[in-house]
Amino acid sequence: MKLSIVVFILSIVFSVMNVLTGQENLKTFTFKKGEVLDLILLDSPPNSEALFDRYKKTAFPIAFAYGYQPQPGFKISKLTMGTHLPASFIVGKWTTREKREGFLTNIVKKVPDFHSQRRKLFTYFGLTYYEILEDMEFSIDTSKYTVVTALWKKNIVTYTKFLKEWKAHISTSGGKIITTLKGGTSPVGYYYNPDTLIIAVWEDANGFQSFTAKYPLSAYEGLQNVHQFVID
Repeated sequence: MKLSIVVFILSIVFSVMNVLTGQENLKTFTFKKGEVLDLILLDSPPNSEALFDRYKKTAFPIAFAYGYQPQPGFKISKLTMGTHLPASFIVGKWTTREKREGFLTNIVKKVPDFHSQRRKLFTYFGLTYYEILEDMEFSIDTSKYTVVTALWKKNIVTYTKFLKEWKAHISTSGGKIITTLKGGTSPVGYYYNPDTLIIAVWEDANGFQSFTAKYPLSAYEGLQNVHQFVID
């Protein structure tokens, strides 16, 4: 599975930082109340270095001016449920919701071909952003088996019951929930907005497969759709 250009660039920066700290497998994310967490799913075409170079020079300075802070990214290595396998799973940070949405509102005024650049550079770009309601920190260990599950509800009553049960089953079946995100916002043209997104980890693939064999998501009535994949 190829890495997107964004992951490639960010991985160089953060691999150097991680080696210096002696924690090359651990990626830690810290968010304060009021900050905004971006989750982005990406695909990019081959040989798009020139497109990325222009995008970096035109869009990045505006994003930084609006409080954007790059975070570590991940390769998506396997699709376990759903129909689309993006190449990359990117995390971003903005200082406030106002600044995050200010960037979306004003970027075309400053870079008129911004969306055109994105369409050429990324064959798929799904974005959800979350305003953080209380301080949070979580870490992802890439030496373990980390699974991202995006869930869309069918019925609120059955979905709430399912979610409580399924999360409990993760914890009692050798897994650990790293973080749960809900209440996201997805801008027009980049829509990807599950009702709940859960990042969980198992020691290895066998542990996860044993869990899914015992508690398959297809058995639950409260779900409208599921998109699930492995990151590393």
